[in-house]
Amino acid sequence: MTPLLRAYQIATMGIVPFAARRRVNKLRAAGVPLHRAHEVLGNTALERPGGQLLWVHAASVGESLSVLPLIDALQAQVDGLKVLVTSVTPTSAALLEKRLPRGAWHQFAPLDAPGPVDRFLRRWRPDAALFVESEIWPNILTRTDMPKALVGARLSERSLRRWAKAPQTAAALLGRFALILAQNADIAGALRGLGAPRVETGGNLKALSPALPVDDALVSDARAALGGRPAWIAASTHPGEEAVILRAHATLRSKRPDLCLLLAPRHPERGPEVAALAAAQGLEATTRSTGGLPDHAVWILDTLGELGSLYQLAPLVLLGGSLRDIGGHNPFEVAHAGAAILAGPHTANFSETYAALEAAGAVRRLDDASLDQTLSDLLAAPEEVQDLAFAATAFVAAQTDRAEDITARLIQALSL
Repeated sequence: MTPLLRAYQIATMGIVPFAARRRVNKLRAAGVPLHRAHEVLGNTALERPGGQLLWVHAASVGESLSVLPLIDALQAQVDGLKVLVTSVTPTSAALLEKRLPRGAWHQFAPLDAPGPVDRFLRRWRPDAALFVESEIWPNILTRTDMPKALVGARLSERSLRRWAKAPQTAAALLGRFALILAQNADIAGALRGLGAPRVETGGNLKALSPALPVDDALVSDARAALGGRPAWIAASTHPGEEAVILRAHATLRSKRPDLCLLLAPRHPERGPEVAALAAAQGLEATTRSTGGLPDHAVWILDTLGELGSLYQLAPLVLLGGSLRDIGGHNPFEVAHAGAAILAGPHTANFSETYAALEAAGAVRRLDDASLDQTLSDLLAAPEEVQDLAFAATAFVAAQTDRAEDITARLIQALSL
């Protein structure tokens, strides 16, 4: 263990009470029961199932959902394999509870400190561990002896620069993985440069995600409320984006007064805030959480797990997190739904994917200044929207055959 890792271990032992209180309070504020919130300390009321147990750790919603196809494929290939999925956020927990397959469970991830990690390991005794994207936690990695893999690996330029300042520590941690599957060749090369001994290119796991679930009753009711009016979608939006989007919608409605905006904020609890922004633009809004339907100028989908239904209601989807420097969100979900993709300039989290989408003619770029004009042009050209959607659908279909190859490599590396 390097001196930096020893210092980290000592530091994390000292801050556990403060970090635990903060995490527990945050989960409790989101409605998580106390006994579930205490899972961050490595405690659980569940018993370890018999047989081989794979621990999968993903931080949040996108990472958690992206690994579901791999879990399905691994369970199909490894008889009796049980899976424990840990994540950090209450939103990811709620979605995983609905979508995990039989023989899989969810827990909140233990804090990366010796006490919580050791309690977690004593209870679950996993036979192998699979970490998703950028989940590199020193105490978890150094206190586990089972085979480990990192899939969909990606590190920001800032993270890479930080690790480069501590090359021995970076090599010590990355060397704990039996296999690292990087999102692209550039990331693979950067990880090798940091001392990772076993790195291959595996692509973006989110490309393997299945289509989002659809509530047929909701779609039917929403279509009836729209009554044939034209509509467009802004999905997974963030603060600073909704004001621009609503302003553009108000401009569009000056020429097309029947146009409806279906807006889904990334964090559903922001529904009232977004409704107030709509009112400030003179737009009447209804919210899904209060039973509202898209029968006015704006419909705010401030609920969880209903994006798949939303994408059935209009052919044109602007993905949030891209008008501001947030990094963008998963375009594969929109492509699976057969809709056309619009995105702003900030898509660093999916840089390689968006480059390929642009090369395939499967995405239209825009920014604050061009938003209303781009939308106006596309709304007047349904055949162009259809071409965008077809290109996106063809692109995502070409990605889905990689799951079998990734599964085979993981089974070998993790000795499953």
